[in-house]
Amino acid sequence: MSELQLDTLLEATLFGAGRSMSVTELCDSLGYDEDEMLDCLYSLRSTLKRRRGGALQIAEVGDRWAIEVKPEIAEHLPKEAKTELPKKLLKAASLIAYHQPMSQSRLVELLGQKAYDYVRELAQYGMIDRRKDGNTRRLTTTRRFSEAFGCPYTDRKKVKAWFREQVQKTGILDDLESSDVVKDESEYQGTVQDTLKFEEE
Repeated sequence: MSELQLDTLLEATLFGAGRSMSVTELCDSLGYDEDEMLDCLYSLRSTLKRRRGGALQIAEVGDRWAIEVKPEIAEHLPKEAKTELPKKLLKAASLIAYHQPMSQSRLVELLGQKAYDYVRELAQYGMIDRRKDGNTRRLTTTRRFSEAFGCPYTDRKKVKAWFREQVQKTGILDDLESSDVVKDESEYQGTVQDTLKFEEE
């Protein structure tokens, strides 16, 4: 059997892993140096982009790499093939990404008592990190969040800036722009549950 080319091995390794991998992990797994691996990652990304009718792409998330379904294809997949968050969790995840680090108590004021369940479920999905901070918890997004939402960053501040940019582009919070929902925690005063127009699912 002839030896496989690095790009073939790399594509198979990333696909088989089903998660993001660092360049170091890939080098250790496949026995190549970092420069060769990076060259091959960029080359494979170009190849997948040019592949006619291809459904996959290479995504760089922070210092890690993954193979994922192209967003324009993902929306056509059958429900069984998707790993989407339930809509009720998207609200909480969006607010956490927009305001992070966000106190859990503020999220409860925005979404009501169900926010405690949302936080627990998001943590189980690996989407958020919750750290004890006095009588509450500080909520931030994780690498898994970035991968799931197609964000190219993992640094908390960059994810926050990227997510706010997406909110402006898509207009998903247009009807809430003047409300306390989009104010930073330092500007916020009072309870704002009534300002949210989210429907429960």
